[in-house]
Amino acid sequence: MTTFSRPTDKRRRVGLPHIYIILLLCIGMAALATHWIPAGEYARIPGPEGRPVIDPGSFHDVAASPASFMDLMLAVPSGLVGSAQIVFFVLIVGGAFAVLRRTGLIELGVENLSRRFSDRRLLLIPTLMIVFALLATFIGVPELSMVYVPILLPLLIALGYDSVVAAAVALCATGLGYSVGVFNPLNTGLAQQLADLPLYSGYSFRITLLAVLLTISIGYIMRYAHCLARNPARGLMAHDATERDKRERYQAIAGHSSSRLSKRQWLAALLALGCLGLLIFGVTRLGWYMTEISGLFILMTLLIGAAAGLAGEVICESFTDGCREVMMGALVVGIARGVAVVLENGHVLDTMVFVMGQLVSELPPVFSAIGMYAAQLGINFFIPSGSGQALVTMPIMAPLADIVGVTRQTAVLAFQLGDGMSNIVYPTAGYFMATLGIAGVPWSKWVRFFLPLFLLWIVTATAFLILAQILQWQG
Repeated sequence: MTTFSRPTDKRRRVGLPHIYIILLLCIGMAALATHWIPAGEYARIPGPEGRPVIDPGSFHDVAASPASFMDLMLAVPSGLVGSAQIVFFVLIVGGAFAVLRRTGLIELGVENLSRRFSDRRLLLIPTLMIVFALLATFIGVPELSMVYVPILLPLLIALGYDSVVAAAVALCATGLGYSVGVFNPLNTGLAQQLADLPLYSGYSFRITLLAVLLTISIGYIMRYAHCLARNPARGLMAHDATERDKRERYQAIAGHSSSRLSKRQWLAALLALGCLGLLIFGVTRLGWYMTEISGLFILMTLLIGAAAGLAGEVICESFTDGCREVMMGALVVGIARGVAVVLENGHVLDTMVFVMGQLVSELPPVFSAIGMYAAQLGINFFIPSGSGQALVTMPIMAPLADIVGVTRQTAVLAFQLGDGMSNIVYPTAGYFMATLGIAGVPWSKWVRFFLPLFLLWIVTATAFLILAQILQWQG
């Protein structure tokens, strides 16, 4: 049985290094890898919607280009530039919600919602997780977890939980919905196109898998939340000074007598709801992504701040304070991207994909699907983009599945699970690290919380892949 209590004996506390140090070590190891992994690459050919995909039979050696001292020095700046969309998105979200807090809307919302759910607060967790998972499995945007956390954080803390619960509700639900991808165009749709399968075929099997994984996750998070509500000192964030400040502030708000919105606050609230509706419409119908959503949040900040009667200087200062609160999370995104920058410049990423494909082909048929899953888990550390990983790996894995006796439907599922599940544990996943930054949860504490659940996910995924292999699942 997993225990979440924090050791009190200082001699027993063995923490992970700071996330910056971990990522810099990863960049250093990637640079070393370019010196001993042979350089190679696949030819790229036009794929679905004109996007370049690899030609699986075209792998060839290229001239070695091992990382130099200058490459190592430029890895982080290049990573920040390459992930600028996410970096600035994090800063803008942090600033926007700081202005929203300044209007008093969040405090009033926390006060009223905490009162409504005070007697059934545990039910809030499964309700929110089911909604978030369904959104992610249909529209395929796990990055929305960065939007959910600032809304969840004050409410869940006021109800007696902590920042880890807020991060877990958002990340686990969206991560599972995206991974299983019942009707997700960004991973399931693209991978099935690349594997020449009917679009969204096999959805009933994926619905069953999503239900099982979501049930396990809800139970795990509710258990931690229940322990935390009974004894806050057992929480992973119990000794964090910033967490204590948040707890005192939000629980004090929740204890106040009911307040009414002023006319200006009503107007600001209506504008906020309108922006939320526009966000959902833009993501689902207009294909909006980071840049468009960032622009919407800037517009929302100005409109809501003005409607609530905040002076221009107050809006600007609040926005800056919000950016400051999430600065580390934003920087981590760019630093993490530096790992892929070094490997790409060293022309060894394609070699790694080629070798993993060869290893899978040597496995006995019953283990081939599991080998594909393991290979995708490994590749996802270096290529955390779902569509990017599909374009690189599926042209190899689909024909390989035919050779080793695995159905292409199973190969697609192995890709989906290997890509999506590890997105909320690998520090190279930009949106995941950004969400932790917004929540104020150190990566080391998240790993301590999430690792047992992650292992349960892996066991469940492995069991379903074996079942798909036995059934020769075609969809």
